[in-house]
Amino acid sequence: MKLLITLFGLLLIFEGLPYVACPETMQKWLQQLAEASPTLLRRIGFIAMLFGLFLCYITQRTNWFN
Repeated sequence: MKLLITLFGLLLIFEGLPYVACPETMQKWLQQLAEASPTLLRRIGFIAMLFGLFLCYITQRTNWFN
């Protein structure tokens, strides 16, 4: 549980960093996301999920990061 809470905290740090560093640019990107089609957003989300699954698999099943 400690690891899960730590990972969630790191996620919030990395998610918040662009808003602190360059809020004007983030507003422009969010506007572009709002105008994107749902199909495009679904594809981007699916690719991100696959990449995350791949990273989890690689870190858990190989010795590359030891």
